Amino acid sequence: YTEVRPYKEQILDLAYERFKRTDNQRSAYEQFCVAHREWLDDYALFVVIKKYHSGIAWGQWEKGLRERQAKGLKRINTDFSDSVEREKFLQYLFYQQWLDLKKYCNEREIALIGDIPIYVSYDSADVWTNTDIFKLTDDLKPQFVAGVPPDYFSPTGQLWGNPVYCWDAIKKLKFRWWLQRIAHNLQLFDALRIDHFRGFVAYWEVPATAETAVSGAWVEAPAAEFFSSLNKKFPGVNLIAEDLGLITPEVKQVMQQFGFPGMRVLQFAFSEDLPEHPYLPHNYVQNCIAYTGTHDNNTSRGWFEHEASSDDRQRLCRYIGRELPSADVPRELIRLSMRSVAHTVITPMQDVLGLGIEARMNRPSTAEGNWEWRLLPEQPDPAAGDMLLQFTHIYGRE
Repeated sequence: YTEVRPYKEQILDLAYERFKRTDNQRSAYEQFCVAHREWLDDYALFVVIKKYHSGIAWGQWEKGLRERQAKGLKRINTDFSDSVEREKFLQYLFYQQWLDLKKYCNEREIALIGDIPIYVSYDSADVWTNTDIFKLTDDLKPQFVAGVPPDYFSPTGQLWGNPVYCWDAIKKLKFRWWLQRIAHNLQLFDALRIDHFRGFVAYWEVPATAETAVSGAWVEAPAAEFFSSLNKKFPGVNLIAEDLGLITPEVKQVMQQFGFPGMRVLQFAFSEDLPEHPYLPHNYVQNCIAYTGTHDNNTSRGWFEHEASSDDRQRLCRYIGRELPSADVPRELIRLSMRSVAHTVITPMQDVLGLGIEARMNRPSTAEGNWEWRLLPEQPDPAAGDMLLQFTHIYGRE
């Protein structure tokens, strides 16, 4: 990505200069700016100011810009007007191309699922322009940050560092910011997966000065009121709740109340609590999304070969009814998910192709080496296509 960025920047500069000279997209561009004014103007300003400050976080800008004083913002709009318009034009290009892609997919009965992280980065236009809905100090630094408490996997918990929401303020504003965020994403996607869904019911709040998540505390959020407002604004909205991990009865109640499907990941199913594990196919409910693994997991073959314990492997083989060579594992997990009662099944392409650890997409909590796997033109295998066609027909998923 480091090598690609300057190359792409040169191309985008050429596109912007040509746009200014010819004006052949001016009308469409101006319509885009009007339609997206609610976020676009502030976003473009944020990017330009950040470049002007050599990339430092907005909390370290001079007071006039940090606090969004009118005089300071006007100066940027005047002195850097061309740079501001360039950022808007780049967003116009992106949305134009993305919506063309979405139209192409939808015309072929392919739906796009968007993934919405519950939190945003502190150093973002979201926080800079909406400081009243986050728990910040008087000098606009995070007062509390997000994370999860200590558990079996981590004795100190996870400290994510994102600023947490001030839900009382969001509620007073009738959830406006969140409803706008959902509305924006519904233009781009056909369904939305909400990451860390349990944080809408109660979230782990850690003092910003803490070095680990141990000193955090659970804080309740107005989940029922928020999702009632969401359903009223967007009747029938297609949401998926990311409900992995330790989920409380309160979280399950909210999901049931609003009919949100949760997730079932087969790679997690073959632990010591077989046959009661909720991710085993015989325990599925219809209103759920079944995965062999997600973008955060190893490939199914990589999991079997490098991560599953010998007991996990034995339990999987007993569940299938035969000894499995690692090459057969992805196919058998796909079969298990497809013949379950889950109304939707999602299978990573790496599992469709039976690839190993070399094709893993992402390793959580690591900053390097992620999101680099690509499906190359010669990789799709006719045999894999035949398998999907066969399973789709046999298990009635047409």
